[in-house]
Amino acid sequence: MSVRSYGVLSTYSPTQCGLATFTGALVEALTQPGEIGLVPVDSSSTVGSVGVVAVVDSPDPTPPPEVAHQWERSDRGGATSAAAALNRFDIAIIQHEYGIYSGRDGVDVLETVRALLIPAIVVLHTVLVAPTQQQRMILEQLTRACAAVVTMTSTARQRLIDHYAVDPDKIRVIPHGATDHRSGQPGDQHQPISRTPVILTWGLLGEGKGIEWGIDAMAHLADLSPAVQYRVVGQTHPRVLARHGEAYRTGLLDRARRRGVADAVHFDARYLSNVELYRLIRQADVVLLPYDSREQVTSGVLIEAVAAGKPVISTAFPHAQELLSSGAGLLVERESPTEIASALRRVFTEPGLAARMGAEAKRLAPDLLWTSVSRKYHELATETLRADTKLATA
Repeated sequence: MSVRSYGVLSTYSPTQCGLATFTGALVEALTQPGEIGLVPVDSSSTVGSVGVVAVVDSPDPTPPPEVAHQWERSDRGGATSAAAALNRFDIAIIQHEYGIYSGRDGVDVLETVRALLIPAIVVLHTVLVAPTQQQRMILEQLTRACAAVVTMTSTARQRLIDHYAVDPDKIRVIPHGATDHRSGQPGDQHQPISRTPVILTWGLLGEGKGIEWGIDAMAHLADLSPAVQYRVVGQTHPRVLARHGEAYRTGLLDRARRRGVADAVHFDARYLSNVELYRLIRQADVVLLPYDSREQVTSGVLIEAVAAGKPVISTAFPHAQELLSSGAGLLVERESPTEIASALRRVFTEPGLAARMGAEAKRLAPDLLWTSVSRKYHELATETLRADTKLATA
């Protein structure tokens, strides 16, 4: 039995968060020519469609046409209404991250999954080594209720097996997915790379991104010629902005001035379109991920950087350790400006190193692109639906 329609549960545009960005890209990839089509969704027909059940703080009066339903977090009946909306499709894809759904640690997602009459695939964006009792209960019950479980790295899969009561046979590893930002794409001739060496960090800004260590590292590179520039691009995360305003960004600007590198560190607070991001990545010589986290098993920025064929310097969080192990990047210790500076200096001065790193990144890229990733989701969904049909008729 083929899959005619998908219902995807997640945050979604215009919400600005990593989960919403991921879901938007997945929906677009699932609906490319040759795949099932993206059509407005209504209650009478879902054939050949992808519909999104969007988790929101308050309803959007004019949501995108692919949004089939909006689950307002404060709505007491929101979980069951979300399930009713998903039941109009052949199969559900549940994006999971703690805190996205209502209830403590997002526990209300369990109510939704239990009310489903269709098979579900759950995509795990976070797998903690030491969860709270509540977090463990949510993840174990969620994976038990779903027909298939997707992790985006082998590290996350092994964590599930080692630390949770999860059926290993249910788990499928499918990469995060990346837009094709590789060189040699149409329009490259109009986007020459700057002669000034450029280090790039991008993504929603907030504490834990480790930008301060990148700024401190720049003070150790002042002797390089030509002078190196560090670009930090991205809006402050909406939840950080609501709680703390621009305090983090302001502190980073002050730090750059105190370190004497204000002229070499440039902040761009825009939320970039794909076209703008493509141009930015193309102009970068190296991508820096100075993250503080020891837990991160999935990084969309890391995937995008490697898929673009760019050398990467990253702290040794789990996803970076796994993806960069074959030579596409250099790993550094957390909170270590000297290690970051040393790695950057190597990339800019060691003959052939940047080229070798870029070549390895380009070798890895095809399996990371959304065209490949969406195909894997189609295959898993078809397999899951076929198994569910056989079970129902047995």
